[in-house]
Amino acid sequence: MLEGNRVSRISVRGFAVASATAVTAVGSVVGVASGSIAQPNDAEATASDATTLLADIPAGQQAQVQTASLTQQASVQAIAADESAKKDAEEAARKAAAKTAIAKKEAAEKAAADAKERAEAKAAASRSSTTFAVQSSYTIGQIQAMAQQMVPGGQYQCFSNIVDHESSWNYKAVNASSGAYGLFQALPAGKYASAGADWQTNPATQIKWGLNYMNDRYGSPCDAWSFWQANHWY
Repeated sequence: MLEGNRVSRISVRGFAVASATAVTAVGSVVGVASGSIAQPNDAEATASDATTLLADIPAGQQAQVQTASLTQQASVQAIAADESAKKDAEEAARKAAAKTAIAKKEAAEKAAADAKERAEAKAAASRSSTTFAVQSSYTIGQIQAMAQQMVPGGQYQCFSNIVDHESSWNYKAVNASSGAYGLFQALPAGKYASAGADWQTNPATQIKWGLNYMNDRYGSPCDAWSFWQANHWY
């Protein structure tokens, strides 16, 4: 009822038309949100009919009819907006989950590769220096060839960088002020003995010691080289 009076034929008709107008207008909004194409002619015709019939409703009831129509439109539009927001949230969550899964996979693969590389480095370092024939002297090229056989390929350049800076591949290099000795400038020099008693005459023994040192202290020659670059010692 409106204002306590019985609902007249005109008021009922007015409400019906107002409702139809609201549904038509909101249907257009929902259609656009879902990707369908609204039919403007139908909407215009409904709006035109509603305008004509609204004029037939008593002035005192027109405001109520219009308010009811607008309220219904707002309600349906809010529902459509909620649905759109829900879809957006679901899509964002899906993308975030996919991104997280990819990151975890990459991290796991990197960890596995690092573990494999470290295992290879330790295996190479355990190779006996007696594998190489003892000579009275060695050229830099011969010492580097030994290192290439003992250090994993992916770690060799980092290993070589450290030796370049420490001793320029001179296995008899001595620091006059500190007494540091050999390819890796071990201090005291006797540390090399843990890799073999022939450390003073066999570069392979020093290489074995140096590789073990880098693996045990830093994890790998490349990790040791990263530390060296930051601190200029290792």
